[in-house]
Amino acid sequence: MTDLLSIAPRDKAEILAQALPYIRKFHGKTIVIKYGGNAMTDPALQADFAEDVVLLKLVGMNPVVVHGGGPQIETALNRLGKKGEFIQGMRVTDAETMEVVEWVLAGEVQQDIVGLINQAGGKAVGLTGRDGGMIRAQKLKLLDTKDPSIEHDVGQVGDILSIDPSVVKALQDDAFIPVISPIGFGENNESYNINADVVASKLATVLQAEKLMLLTNTPGVLDKQGKLLTDLTAREIDALFADGTISGGMLPKIAGALDAAKAGVHAVHIIDGRVPHAMLLEILTDQAYGTMIRSH
Repeated sequence: MTDLLSIAPRDKAEILAQALPYIRKFHGKTIVIKYGGNAMTDPALQADFAEDVVLLKLVGMNPVVVHGGGPQIETALNRLGKKGEFIQGMRVTDAETMEVVEWVLAGEVQQDIVGLINQAGGKAVGLTGRDGGMIRAQKLKLLDTKDPSIEHDVGQVGDILSIDPSVVKALQDDAFIPVISPIGFGENNESYNINADVVASKLATVLQAEKLMLLTNTPGVLDKQGKLLTDLTAREIDALFADGTISGGMLPKIAGALDAAKAGVHAVHIIDGRVPHAMLLEILTDQAYGTMIRSH
């Protein structure tokens, strides 16, 4: 990487000037960011992420962060001597596991992110889906992929019924940066663990966000030859599902992204969280640092 200190002042001004059209275009717009993967565990990338979020806020955009925490939940369960169990990629969440999920996500992980953003000069506020009655959920019905007549019980894993974004809007209007843990609540006040990609996608739709950014541990969506596909329409994505190019852990990510794009979020970006400042580069330059899915 070029030593940033060696960039001439004139070049710095040029770089800022090139960002101007993007800053103007997205001023006042909401950007929902799903934060996970390496960007979340590597200290240098954590600091870059926090700086990016604060910068976006300072130039007049409204970043909203939704975070995951799979590895951190795994570590906490191991400390308690509990073995994580998965069915079709979903964590089986019994009552005890749900308690751990709540401590880890709404406690440790969320507060770490809030602290990082505040340290970078922002004003972050941590929320869960319970705050302001934001995320109403019900128990997820997980049907067997091979035999749909079989339903798997994965415990307190939630399916979103509705999102009320008023608490997020109130914070945004007041210069705060919301940081949301993907935990919803049911009609009997029970807690549900919800996939963070799904929460980010649904929230972006409800907020009519300009962009949804999903930070991942891959360069983006790759074709069968392993080449990055930088720009896709919803129709092209359907074709990639059909021929098996998109599979595994990318499936829920892209499915949510596609729903958001079809429901009016202008652009969904799947970006490589391992690249320093990937988010700023994706938003403020015309260089692609991942896959952009356009609504049409």
